[in-house]
Amino acid sequence: MERMVIPLRPLSLTDIFNGAVAYIRANPKATLGLAAVVVIAAQVVELALRIGPLSALGEFNTTVQGETPSVGSVVVFAGGALTGIVVTTLSSLLLSGMLTVVIGRSVFGGTVTIGAAWQRLRGRLPALIGLTALEALALVLVVVGLTLPLVAVAAVGGAVIATVLGIPLLLLTLAGVLYASTVLLFAPAVIVLEQRGIVAAIRRSFTLVSKDFWRVFGIWILSAIVAAVIAWGVGAPFNIAGQIMSLSGPGLEAGPTVPALVLSAIGAAIGQIVTAPFSAGVVVLLYTDRRFRSEAFDLLLQTGGVGPVETTDQLWLPRYA
Repeated sequence: MERMVIPLRPLSLTDIFNGAVAYIRANPKATLGLAAVVVIAAQVVELALRIGPLSALGEFNTTVQGETPSVGSVVVFAGGALTGIVVTTLSSLLLSGMLTVVIGRSVFGGTVTIGAAWQRLRGRLPALIGLTALEALALVLVVVGLTLPLVAVAAVGGAVIATVLGIPLLLLTLAGVLYASTVLLFAPAVIVLEQRGIVAAIRRSFTLVSKDFWRVFGIWILSAIVAAVIAWGVGAPFNIAGQIMSLSGPGLEAGPTVPALVLSAIGAAIGQIVTAPFSAGVVVLLYTDRRFRSEAFDLLLQTGGVGPVETTDQLWLPRYA
């Protein structure tokens, strides 16, 4: 076994961020290499789904003022966009799940190959997909539940009343979504590492997060900001070049060109490859820290109280908690 990426004690912010970088350095093929394979494959599919309708349906590239795309064109374009969202979501699930396996092994100083990570994750993918679908359904219901009453109020009382009511409702909804996202933050890690079902993982995540909500929320948001800044900085040259190419076409209304879309996709892919392992590492190390603090999991490991195990993966299972 190699050196552990974190100390076996409650973790500070520095420990978490350093550990999220250290496990990448210790497992470059299973982190950056894995991210490159998954992200590039997803970007190629998504790019094809965007370029296909744009190339085949001339209505979207027309410079004739006032011309409206046909219903068939809109349906095809929307179908491609929806398929792209599904592909992106599934690829993100696959990548984050496999990275969870990698960081889970790295916590104890071990390493894992991409093939072994896939074998470890394969049986947990249905639960991850189910959790994501459940979260998406809940979000849709929240949006619909917020939008329909406001539309009704606007129709009866006017836009001003709808705006006055809508702003505080929107803020409350945003706060609720952030709260739910935070208390569910550890559910994917619990599904993968503790091999629990969807409902049990949700309960487990809520229990771990709720006892130290603001700390978890603050570190998670800070890591998201850091990742966003890094991704923006890495992808900015490609995005700027793509914007310049879009504006250099036959008129400002010409829309994005294929080379511009390709450059933007390259920038997005590089940003994801660099930041996805870091973001996944921060979440899993936050989850680890909560187990250290709430269950004395670190002391259990230090004293050898877990008993004999075949692999370090088993240390995460509930019977050792």
